[in-house]
Amino acid sequence: MTLMTPPPPLDVITKPQPQEEDEMLVPHSDLPDGPQPMEEAETNSAVDAPTVDDPLSARFTWPIESFSRLNTKKLYSDVFLVGGYKWRILIFPKGNNVDHLSMYLDVADSGNLPYGWKTQHQFNARESDWGFTSFMPLGELYDPSRGYIVNDTCIVEADVAVRKVVDYWSHDSKKETGFVGLKNQGATCYMNSLLQTLYHIPYFRKGTVVEGTIQQLFEGHQMNYIECINVDYKSTRKESFYDLQLDVKGCRDVYASFDKYVEVERLEGDNKYHAEQYGLQDAKKGVLFIDFPPVLQLQLKRFEYDFMRDTMVKINDRFEFPLQLDLDRENGKYLSPDADRSVRNLYTLHSVLVHSGGVHGGHYYAYIRPTLSEQWFKFEDERVTKEDMKRALEEQYGGEEELPQTNPGFNNAPFKFTKYSNAYMLVYIREVDKEKIICNVDEKDIAEHLRIRLKKEQEEKEQKRKEKAEAHLYTIIK
Repeated sequence: MTLMTPPPPLDVITKPQPQEEDEMLVPHSDLPDGPQPMEEAETNSAVDAPTVDDPLSARFTWPIESFSRLNTKKLYSDVFLVGGYKWRILIFPKGNNVDHLSMYLDVADSGNLPYGWKTQHQFNARESDWGFTSFMPLGELYDPSRGYIVNDTCIVEADVAVRKVVDYWSHDSKKETGFVGLKNQGATCYMNSLLQTLYHIPYFRKGTVVEGTIQQLFEGHQMNYIECINVDYKSTRKESFYDLQLDVKGCRDVYASFDKYVEVERLEGDNKYHAEQYGLQDAKKGVLFIDFPPVLQLQLKRFEYDFMRDTMVKINDRFEFPLQLDLDRENGKYLSPDADRSVRNLYTLHSVLVHSGGVHGGHYYAYIRPTLSEQWFKFEDERVTKEDMKRALEEQYGGEEELPQTNPGFNNAPFKFTKYSNAYMLVYIREVDKEKIICNVDEKDIAEHLRIRLKKEQEEKEQKRKEKAEAHLYTIIK
């Protein structure tokens, strides 16, 4: 939806600024649940009659005259037809319990909606409208210099596109992609995403605990050190890791997070280091990497505790990650003096685990390149689809998305909205190891006890199928 000034004096269009999802929804306390009947509010619009062929997308223009003299709390436009459904615009000229113009798109015949209709909101008979409670500050709306109201007329436009919803259950993942998903057993989407990621590391499927496959693939080592500045004393401790937790807040990308990870801390003043026989000393403290694993798992710290608000919050900041990650950059700045510099630590991105939602709930799914080709796949519980690289990378950076200005010549600030789906975990595979890791897995590579179990399950399934098919040949006599 857009708000524009009448064409004769000015031609100004602006875009809405979405709020967080829980702020978008109607009804509020003064609105009943479900669709609002047309009789409940005044209507005031000039609209052409719907065309016979009823387009799947259309622009509806609603000029509202005598805008400053409106004395109704809410106002509906006339009904317009798009995609075989009746739509209308609902505004609150003085705000829906806020000091902003409130604006919503409403389905007039919501009782006829099929399951699955949405536009960042599920349209159904109970929740038939979607929009912005705080669309624009009233002070800005009524400011003559902004040009939104001219000759006491305000023009609202709505671009509505109705798209066919593909039936979720009719999608054949195996047929379309060659892969199958995992059924959600009830809040198991994170586990499903993680299992898919591990499954598509073929060498992991071939190994066993006895062989130490987990350590070979995922274990790296880092050196924690404290080094005195004024005396010759240094304390070091070697630690292993299977994944690294990287800061998102305050970091532009993965490299900035690694810079922060190895950042040197100064121990001085009241925080001096006690260096055994040397007593309290000024020192520097930090961590460097002795070696990185063939499969590098990076956990992005999207959740943290906010001490000011006394609650956990999700960090939706923009955080970029590359298709290729070079951890030997700048002459090996992340490596300890004991590191083996002959190993090339150049990694390629294998999978991206995504969290969509907030701190109190959400959904997980994964983008994976099983063979490290250019083709990405989205694994979302039972559903697997083909995706492009932009969807797997750029669209999972998080941050804010800016809506393009429809009239750049007019001095209006751009509208932005926060993206709540973003990368939560990254899996990289080292280039020099990828031939070994992305290998072929034959039946003989599967553990014997698993082969026996799978064979038994298949036989039981076949027996049940046969009994069902032959059930009409038998009867029970008591």
